[in-house]
Amino acid sequence: MTTFTSSSVPDQSGRTIVVTGANSGIGRAAARVLASRGAHVILAVRSVEKGQSAASTMAGDVEVRRLDLADLDSVREFAQAAPESIDVLINNAGVMVPPFSRTAQGFELQMGTNHFGHFALTNLLLDRIRDRVVTVSSVGHRMGRIDFDDLEWTRRRYRPMAAYGQSKLANLLFTAELQRRLSAAGSPVIAVAAHPGVSSTNLMRSSGAHPRGERLRSAAFRMLLQSEDAGALPSLYAAVSDIPGNSYAGPGRLMESRGAPVLVGRSRRARDPEVARRLWVASEQLTGVRFPSLP
Repeated sequence: MTTFTSSSVPDQSGRTIVVTGANSGIGRAAARVLASRGAHVILAVRSVEKGQSAASTMAGDVEVRRLDLADLDSVREFAQAAPESIDVLINNAGVMVPPFSRTAQGFELQMGTNHFGHFALTNLLLDRIRDRVVTVSSVGHRMGRIDFDDLEWTRRRYRPMAAYGQSKLANLLFTAELQRRLSAAGSPVIAVAAHPGVSSTNLMRSSGAHPRGERLRSAAFRMLLQSEDAGALPSLYAAVSDIPGNSYAGPGRLMESRGAPVLVGRSRRARDPEVARRLWVASEQLTGVRFPSLP
């Protein structure tokens, strides 16, 4: 059992790390630790104002750049202006069970932000990444199923939790197929994943539709909650530890809800290589972004 804490993060001097969604929650907590260890940390955030507010709480070399993962034009603009060398990309940003809406390109918001946006960003930056890609998934991936006939939720009745589960399953399938492609290309870069357990940033946004049920659900979550600093530990562990490609880190206690990070398992659907390849091809077609030729 690991005893990994924020103090376990080694010196990061000379390294550049991009963290998406780093203006709040576990992304902010991870960025703060990495900057304090000497990394040049880029907070890739939708709101520059909120990013600057978060950066003001961090000691170290931190900069803020705008990135809206729900708009592939913004993703391309960010990638074009990104540094020539990036050691670690942490795909942390995400949305969880919002009311139904669509991204700028017409994707269902959760799949568009949590998967398609990060898929495009990673592939656009991949020839500049030197160490690893960390993608943040969720225990919610276990309820996920990839519906290739309706990835964009144009035919089905929208179910927010099902859409969330699909997007988080997509994160793990993306990690697996990315690692397969990196290995086939002879790249030293690895793709790994993490999940935060049940942290204070994981509470579902209230829709207002069933207030009593939401109050009960929130009360149940609070019994298991850990802080955003604790929730960031699996991401940090995945970002700096000597682990194999396609590893998945999460809390080690109470059914992966809390505790120090360890390598954890994933659902049977998340281990299906054919579905991973099929999702990759569909993602390339829908985003117009492909796996690059690597140096």
